[in-house]
Amino acid sequence: MKSFEFFKPTLATTLAIVLAWLLSVQPAQAGYVVTLQQVGPNNVVATGSGAINLTGLTFSGSGSVNPGLAANGAVYSARINTGPTSSSVDVYVQPSGPTSFGNGSGRFANSGSGDMVGIATSFFGKILSVPMGYVSGTFLSDSATYSGATIASLGVTPGTYVWTWGTGANQKFTLQIPVPPPPPVTGPPIAITNPATLIASFAANLNGSVNPHGLTTSVYFQYGTTNSYGLTTAPQSRTGNT
Repeated sequence: MKSFEFFKPTLATTLAIVLAWLLSVQPAQAGYVVTLQQVGPNNVVATGSGAINLTGLTFSGSGSVNPGLAANGAVYSARINTGPTSSSVDVYVQPSGPTSFGNGSGRFANSGSGDMVGIATSFFGKILSVPMGYVSGTFLSDSATYSGATIASLGVTPGTYVWTWGTGANQKFTLQIPVPPPPPVTGPPIAITNPATLIASFAANLNGSVNPHGLTTSVYFQYGTTNSYGLTTAPQSRTGNT
């Protein structure tokens, strides 16, 4: 019994230390994050995920929205809605944040899926849209695709844009727009033939280089005992930009 009484406070202290450590290493909750990025040469895709704490916001009403964006439109100076077409949403007001994220007047997405979530600046101030009946703190995820588009054609400026309505966990909406990768170098293949080496009466090394400029290119040497050549080596396929 004495041994148990001696061990009991030690166990409690250990549990308290472990609990404090677990709380200290919990990842920070970043709220809702949408990433808008170039995918291939002709598509821009928005993907969103996270949870939203509605504390500090005021319910304004319900409606229906489509996936789309406007970096600096006439009616909505900054808006992005990500999710399926004709989504029913609840609208909340009073977040604070930027009024633009570029100069594009806006367009609708070609397709979308998941949960409809959006942020916008309107005549009534900044508004947050969430799925109708959304329970505060529930995890959300969605996507939207803009076909035949680039970051430049959408008129959005790469950077990080944050709207907030409090300092607690999940009380912010973040839009991330990474800088798109540079376009691949294109153009006609460039081939250079260098002097032959190790020339002998029965053989020689033929040397050269080619930059396919992103195209699949077939290369070969012509050779012979006169300037008319007359013979070719077996073709080799090259691609890329080296």
